[in-house]
Amino acid sequence: MTLAAQAATVDLLQFQSPLVPGTENVTVITPDCAIDTDRRVPTVYLLNGYSGDHLGWIYLRPDLTRLADTYGFVIVCPHGRDSWYWDSPVDSTMRMESYITTELVPYIDEHYPTIPQASKRAISGLSMGGHGALWLAMRHSDIWGNAGSMSGGVDIRPFPDNWKMKDWLGPKNANARRWDDHTVINLVPSLRAGQLNITFDCGKDDFFAEVNENLHRALDKAGIDHDYTVRPGAHTGKYWHDSLPHHLAFFDQKFRDADKK
Repeated sequence: MTLAAQAATVDLLQFQSPLVPGTENVTVITPDCAIDTDRRVPTVYLLNGYSGDHLGWIYLRPDLTRLADTYGFVIVCPHGRDSWYWDSPVDSTMRMESYITTELVPYIDEHYPTIPQASKRAISGLSMGGHGALWLAMRHSDIWGNAGSMSGGVDIRPFPDNWKMKDWLGPKNANARRWDDHTVINLVPSLRAGQLNITFDCGKDDFFAEVNENLHRALDKAGIDHDYTVRPGAHTGKYWHDSLPHHLAFFDQKFRDADKK
């Protein structure tokens, strides 16, 4: 299904995959500059938070098509299915990480006017999606060279009974090592300097403020350059509405920097 929206084109895709249950829905926005031309453009993947879906970012930013046109990005919004973007070690029917990395990204590059290079791909998201964006990019920097997080749950361990995480990992008290292995902050030692362009932020009144501050300190200690911002606000749609343009501007600059190398 294709919708005309402002100048950009919005496609609503449906996939059947053995890696995730049911029908997987994905929204893809193609900027006007890449429609009916030979031009290829960077791609930004935007991940939804818990209880959200593939339309969440369009509801949050009704001007998302305008932003796609302004920057000249293909924007891809998968449905995160409350998965935290993991391959669940408990439920073999939920392998969201594998679905996105081995099926969705290749499909987008084959069917849309993207530049299929890590330096020309970015991924970001809000809350659960912020965790997912950093989780995927830190583990697959060969796919994404640029990553962001808005109010991300970047350390899941203080929240063992929230947001279905124990459905995918098992109860924390019986699976502490598994919870350690599936949280973003513990991926920091795997990073090397210059491997990934990172931006993340959190509202000072957000319940994830402390874990984001801890991630900032861990990255600093490891010598990993990153852009980190604390802004007024809490875990709200208004905060993410206002945060997204900062991420798109950051990615735009990094895409331009890649052209100079």
